[in-house]
Amino acid sequence: MSYIKDDNSAKRKIGMVLTYAVLIIFAILAIAPLLWLAINSFKTSQDYQMNRLGLPRRFFWQNYVQAWQRGHFGIYIINSVIYTFFTTVSILVLSFMSGFAFSKIRHPATKGIYGSYVIGILMTLQSIMIPLFIVINQVGLYDTKLGVLIPYVGIGLPMGIYLATEFMKSIPNALVESARLDGAHYFRIFRSIMAPMAAPVGTTIAILQISGTWNEFMLINMLTSSSKNKSLPVGILSFAGSLSTDYGKLFASLMIGLIPMLVFYIVFRKEITKGVSAGAVKG
Repeated sequence: MSYIKDDNSAKRKIGMVLTYAVLIIFAILAIAPLLWLAINSFKTSQDYQMNRLGLPRRFFWQNYVQAWQRGHFGIYIINSVIYTFFTTVSILVLSFMSGFAFSKIRHPATKGIYGSYVIGILMTLQSIMIPLFIVINQVGLYDTKLGVLIPYVGIGLPMGIYLATEFMKSIPNALVESARLDGAHYFRIFRSIMAPMAAPVGTTIAILQISGTWNEFMLINMLTSSSKNKSLPVGILSFAGSLSTDYGKLFASLMIGLIPMLVFYIVFRKEITKGVSAGAVKG
């Protein structure tokens, strides 16, 4: 018996070593590019061309100052915050309300309407860019913040509604039925019971929308023309061209765009981990 126990113990130790080894490799693969980007953001373009992997000969802090000024990052960051905040809040509210209706309110048209939303997950951005541009231009919303927010919300809603609906389906119907018997109307049930219980999936939806909206480039570049309405990814593009690239300022601008997301994940890492694990769709 002791031999069997020792054998099982040895197997567990080997399994743990292999697991930690794989995790360490993945951590290195994730962290190494960030360190490389941070190091090269303090180099001049000439220094980068001569030494792409080593430390800078001297830390050129002006890259960040010049990138901020030349890239108009002040207004771009404000715009990115506006787009990210209003898109995320709108999708959370609409997804929760729709998910409650689709999962707990019985109606003959429920399945058809729900299917029409979910099919939007299969639509690619490239397939709707041209008709979307034509519609936004014809209704007079081109180069406006509203003309950007409406497509952002519309594109993010299918996934948000799907996640919220499937999660709320797992909440027992008896809770809604008992509340109805006590005289509570649907809005009271949604506000007091369903929304608090669906908070984990709300975290999942918020993570997807915050990261997606903050980094979105194609739509914002197509639907706006003036700097007062563009977002941070468009400002980063200004440092790279077909003829020349200012690598030092380009890397600095990438770090400026990356730092808010890193801070977000570091500050809310516990909530993000709980939301992802608890907000998984149940089969």
